[in-house]
Amino acid sequence: MNCLLLKKTVQEFIAEKSNSTIDLSTLILKGSPFDGISVQELAQQIHGRRKAKQKLPSWYSKNGVCYPPILNLEQTSSEVTALYKSNLVSGAKLVDLTGGFGIDDYFFSKRIKEILHCELNKELSELANHNFKLLGSTNIKTIVGDGLEILKEQTIVDWIYVDPSRRHDSKGKVFFLEDCLPNIPQNLDFLFTKSNNILLKTSPLLDIQIGVRSLQHVKEIHIVAIENEVKELLWVLDKSYTAHITITTVNIQKKKIQRFSFLQNEEAEQTIDIGMPMKYLYEPNASILKSGGFLSIASTFKLKKLHINSHLYTSDHEIDFPGRKFKIVAIYPYQKKKLMKMGITKANITTRNFSESVAMIRKKLKIKDGGDQYLFFTTDCNNKKQVLFCEKVVD
Repeated sequence: MNCLLLKKTVQEFIAEKSNSTIDLSTLILKGSPFDGISVQELAQQIHGRRKAKQKLPSWYSKNGVCYPPILNLEQTSSEVTALYKSNLVSGAKLVDLTGGFGIDDYFFSKRIKEILHCELNKELSELANHNFKLLGSTNIKTIVGDGLEILKEQTIVDWIYVDPSRRHDSKGKVFFLEDCLPNIPQNLDFLFTKSNNILLKTSPLLDIQIGVRSLQHVKEIHIVAIENEVKELLWVLDKSYTAHITITTVNIQKKKIQRFSFLQNEEAEQTIDIGMPMKYLYEPNASILKSGGFLSIASTFKLKKLHINSHLYTSDHEIDFPGRKFKIVAIYPYQKKKLMKMGITKANITTRNFSESVAMIRKKLKIKDGGDQYLFFTTDCNNKKQVLFCEKVVD
């Protein structure tokens, strides 16, 4: 870490440029106004501070924070998700095998007495250590090195946390834990010799069923979304746990948090009703859609499903639902001539279990995006294509 970046004049320059609209490429062409600091180092800090404004507000508000390269910052947890996962752990000591920029460890340190932050990248470890001290986290120790090797020297700890990274040489679109570093399935037996509890963070690209087959003693899976965009999967492993897995879906919004939990083994056992659209229409949030709990959500909220493959639900009475809800104004068969006569030129379009894409529908019906009308193109329980004209219900 270049300590010259901490000089007051340099920090003022970084703050000023990060709050401006200047393009970083333009800034780089102008060169660095400071001796001993490259323009690339300045650009990294300015970009980092801009990114932190929304993702890491506590870091953004603190003068003197140093930011890592763009890739490391993009891969790090946000404050919102880090705070959520910190509530899953407790105890005296946690070892983070893949410490990175340290956002998760900062929040873990509020719940656990001692944190050991392991990081292979020396510069990233130094940045994290500097920021921990700046933010007043005195119970985090940073060590440069391979987390698995460092763990071998430790006694039994309360928690092990791992955020494995996908190897760049892994092929194909299918995401396997075995493709990541460290390889958790390969090292799981060793990890359980050092702790009874493991918290694993993975990308939302990981298929849940594939992940379950690769791991052992999975107690909970948390699917965490922010404003209906799934950000990460959290796997809670307990060495002594052999019962069924609880899946918890979380959608963190500005005004509230939508939560829904179910037992994975009970999903296929649910008996639900399939029926035609009634007064209200419900669309599950992204974390529920990722979970695969399509029958459990219908059973829990006593809703009818429009079609076994549509993942849209309906009821005669409005309920508090973890997702979007709409009032159905009208229902029409999917016939181009009839729909064109409606004269709709602007609407929000969603397709569920439908043969055509949103782009194709917009082109065919000449409907622009936006407005306060919502059109759902779907297939009903009689396997007929239909269009639901809806108004959004705002809580």
